[in-house]
Amino acid sequence: MVEKPKITQADLKTEENQKIFSKLNRLSTEKRNTETQEIDLADSLEIVDLINQEDQKVALQVARKKEVIAGLVDLVSDSFSAGGRLLYFGAGTSGRLGVLDAAECPPTFGTPPEQVQGFIAGGKDAMFVAQEGYEDSEEEGGRAVEEAGVATPDVICGLAASGRTPFVHGALKEAARRKCKTALVTTVPASQIDIEVDYLIDVPVGPEVIMGSTRMKSGTAQKMVLNMITTGAMIRQGKVYENVMVDLMLTNKKLVERAKRIIMIFTDVDYDRASLLLQKSEGHVKTAMVMQLCNVDKEKAKELLEQHDGFVRKVLINSKKEE
Repeated sequence: MVEKPKITQADLKTEENQKIFSKLNRLSTEKRNTETQEIDLADSLEIVDLINQEDQKVALQVARKKEVIAGLVDLVSDSFSAGGRLLYFGAGTSGRLGVLDAAECPPTFGTPPEQVQGFIAGGKDAMFVAQEGYEDSEEEGGRAVEEAGVATPDVICGLAASGRTPFVHGALKEAARRKCKTALVTTVPASQIDIEVDYLIDVPVGPEVIMGSTRMKSGTAQKMVLNMITTGAMIRQGKVYENVMVDLMLTNKKLVERAKRIIMIFTDVDYDRASLLLQKSEGHVKTAMVMQLCNVDKEKAKELLEQHDGFVRKVLINSKKEE
């Protein structure tokens, strides 16, 4: 881990800092929002209304990148099928969103924790307290990729509202050197990006409600995109039946009861029967469903799911054909 830099008065006038200033000055997220220039005079309801109005613009911008996002969904799903991982690299808000998305995959989709991971500049401490200086090192980003043992067929996704975060650039460059597919999720236009990636998801949200506060619209846009990437890839992996997550991990009492409810919904059994099926399936919802719907034991249910790549729907369609 690099040491957090100590900024002196002399540092503030270096040629490098002047270049950074010049780049920031051109970024759309660093512009002043003409719609909110009097927000400091607004009452609470007006503040909320102004923020809401700006947030409504985000989804429209995300929609314009749906083809690229869909392509990345397919790539990530193929990577999972080949034993690969999806690894996010970011700093600040962007990094935290990557860690959050990764952390939610195991309980939601029953995936191993290593399949989707988030790496944030500054390490675990940066999740709770801002560690702003760490993002300025490309070497640190490259080192993080190296320490993660990145190799094909892993997919490396950089997260940077500005598109210019050195930590993220370092990670993407090292990943490309290792012949991995790369993606970048950013909230400035493609014209302001100076790094080559396989999938560029640029969602230009425009000036923030508060100038430069990319935890706002930029954070919302990135969260929406990450939801699409992992949810889409998991659906393609058979983790969802109809629109219900049927591969959830039973890590708490709420999820145990949700699992029973899912079994009841799709198999039309009562609570006691659902509880018994869940017990017999060793807590695996898809297995429990197939056991009931196909009238088979646990071993046969698992065999059927394996034959159909984990898709409950494929199991049921094939079962009906054989009747």
